Parts: sequence; structure tokens; C-alpha cells
Amino acid sequence: MGTVNTTTLLESEDLEWFRDGPSLPVAARGAATALARRIGLSGHRAAEVALAVTEAATNVQKHAVDGALLLRVVRSGGEAGVEFLTVDSGPGMSDVSAALADGASSVGTLGIGLGAVSRLADHFDLHSVPGRGTVMAARFWPRTGDGRAVVASSPGGSPAAGVTRPISGELVCGDAWAVRAVAGDGGHPALLVMLCDGLGHGPLAERASQAAVRAFRGTHDLSPEGVLGAVHRALRGTRGGAVAVARIEPAARRVLYCGIGNVSGFLVDDRGRRALLSAPGIVGAHMRRLRTFEEPLPEHGALVMHSDGLTERWDPATLPGLLGHSSLVMAGQLLREAAVRRDDASVVVVKGAW
Repeated sequence: MGTVNTTTLLESEDLEWFRDGPSLPVAARGAATALARRIGLSGHRAAEVALAVTEAATNVQKHAVDGALLLRVVRSGGEAGVEFLTVDSGPGMSDVSAALADGASSVGTLGIGLGAVSRLADHFDLHSVPGRGTVMAARFWPRTGDGRAVVASSPGGSPAAGVTRPISGELVCGDAWAVRAVAGDGGHPALLVMLCDGLGHGPLAERASQAAVRAFRGTHDLSPEGVLGAVHRALRGTRGGAVAVARIEPAARRVLYCGIGNVSGFLVDDRGRRALLSAPGIVGAHMRRLRTFEEPLPEHGALVMHSDGLTERWDPATLPGLLGHSSLVMAGQLLREAAVRRDDASVVVVKGAW
């Protein structure tokens, strides 16, 4: 363990989920093209994004069971890019390397193959479990005149990534998450992570969770209890919510965790998972006396936080190799594995930060 990796922290905004169906490739391609142009990608780069999204969406349509594609915008400093995530419960891939080989493409797709998608993307990751499903992520930044991405991508992607999905029938999600790099004891950098599940769903729940994000980003008290106190004050007058805050301190080899309500937290490694404790209550309405728990950071492990839109029945042992993939793909796999349609769902994963 060493200092926290903050150089590749990205901001992201989940824009729209596209469910599996006959119109998936056309709808996703149109939305991706419009997004790429809106954030300032060149015509050529926007066309590459559209091509990759169409290939990925067509693969979902042809082969997936209960598949979907998420389109989102990512930001680093003053630069913005396009990112997509596909999740499905289809047959999975028995040989991912073969699927990514040149010339490998599926019947009915554009024929460029997932290998070409991976080359067009500035960051690409795919994890598949035969018999369970596949998650794929790709990110596209603007390019310089000599063809280089304007934002350098680390091999493991951003150390913190999350995914939100609204309840079926809603356009907005009442769950939200955020992460920020802060100064730790002795000047060593640390990470603060928050997840908020606004009570209920729809615009009023979204209002509560977005108020929590603003309070999280603006507070000067950087202890988990201090952050929760700031969020509690910000959520008065809203529906309130369930909130958990984690402070990751790699130099001290520990995580500090404080939660109120039904937000689940786990430390995951090759041996399994270890639950982090939250207390009953509603942030913004009534909270018990706050208590912060300290746990050692697992070697080569991850921190997972999710709302009760995911059940706790997921088991990392059934997803072999998952810890070797990016935070975003890991979040997507847990969403695919455990999310329910009858509630807003969110999951954030931090790994490779210590």
C-alpha cells in the first residue's frame, strides 16, 4: 500500500439507459452522436463513438438476455468525454480473448468486432462469466491533432466509479454518489466517498440526493461524521435519505466508515467480503448519535457501497476475476447481479487507490 491514486479521478453523469429491444442500436447511436457533438468532440471522433456504440448495442440486442446500455458523460478538468456501459444476463463469453481478436464479429452486427471497439476507445474493459452475463465499458476522449487522447488513461481506469439506474418507469434516479480527494493526516492524501439513497423515487428523491452531493462537495469537515452532519443539515426540508460516507486513508492502511439507513458497505478481496456497519435513521430527519467504524484496507481489494436497490445476495466468489477489472466494470457487474427493477439502484466501487 502507498499513497492514494487521485490523478485519474473522473466526474461522471449517467444520462440515459437504453433497454434491450428492436430500437436499441438506432436509439443508442443517435443519442451517442448527439452527446459527442454537444460536448465538443470532432466530427471524426463523434463518428467513431457512434460506430462503437452501435456495435456494442447490436451485440446486446442479438445475444443478450435482459440487456441494457448506459450512456454517460465523463469529465477530467476542463475536458469532457463519452462513456458507455453495457450489462446483460446473457450466455456470457467462454473465451473473451477470442471475442476481442481481429476479425471476430457477431452475425447481424456492423462486423467491426469488439476488438475494433476496444481500439477506438481510450479505455476499454470487459468482464464475462459464462452462464451469468457480460459487462463492457468504453470511454472516448477528444483527440489532439496527432491522434492522442487529451486525457491520459491509466491501465486500471479511475480508482472510483459508480453507476445509478432509476426505478422502471422513471427518467431520474433518486440515488447519487460522489468522491473527492482530500488531505489526510500528515499531508498524506485520502479519498472521501459518499452514497445517498433519497427516500422514495422520482424528482423529489433526486432533489434530496443532489442536495447531499452538493453538501458533500462543499463541507470543510472531512471526517465521515462531519460530512454526514453537513449532509443532514442540507437534507432538512427534503424527503431525506439513507447516506453512508467512507474515508480511505492508504498511508494509515485503513478505512473509516459512517452510515445512516439502508446503504450497504463491504470490503471485498479474494477471500470474500466483510460488511461495514450503518445505524438506523433518516438523514435530514432523525439520526442517532453518529459512530464511525475503522477497518483495515484489504490488500488488492475493493470498497463497495450500494443502495437497497441492490440485494445483498451477491457473492464475489461467483464472479471469478472481477477484482482484476476496472471499478466501473465491477460496479456494472454488481448492478447486473443484484439490482431490482422496483427501486432506484446505485453502486460505487473504489479499487486500485491503495
